[in-house]
Amino acid sequence: MSMRSVSTRYRLLLSCLAIAFVSGCANPNLEELRNFVAEKKSAPPGRIEPLPEIKQIETYLYTEAGRRNPFVDMSGERAEAAGVVGNGLTPDFNRRKEELEGFPLDSMRMVGTLEQTGDAWGLVKTKEGTVHKVKSGNYMGQNHGRIMLISEDRIELAEIVQDGSGGYIERQASLALAE
Repeated sequence: MSMRSVSTRYRLLLSCLAIAFVSGCANPNLEELRNFVAEKKSAPPGRIEPLPEIKQIETYLYTEAGRRNPFVDMSGERAEAAGVVGNGLTPDFNRRKEELEGFPLDSMRMVGTLEQTGDAWGLVKTKEGTVHKVKSGNYMGQNHGRIMLISEDRIELAEIVQDGSGGYIERQASLALAE
């Protein structure tokens, strides 16, 4: 038997199987499906469960009777009682913001230093990849951070942050040289 005759027989066999499958789909018997749908339509509708009853919650009337009012902020009362008026430290909200104050301090990296005419400058890279030149007295970060010192390996800042009781405190922060 030659390869050509074997190949022809397989093609003939596959053709016969394809015709058998297609002929089975040509005249489908839908009577069984129609009977099933008619049976389901004629059946009585099912019962829907009623919604659960909503329980009435017992109300409670609060009377102070020597207790503190839970809806009044106690931080102001504690400060007055302790005699603390505040340290007078506040950020300058009227000052024009510098470009690096739009970025969180932890999203910036110190990438180097530069010295020109005796002034030390720091090179700071933002997350966008832009390198900025800063000097002492400039501001950076979102907590009113003023640059106090620029050394070869770090930029030191003094930030003004809220202390949680309505006032402000100064804290030290730094940006180290990225390796």
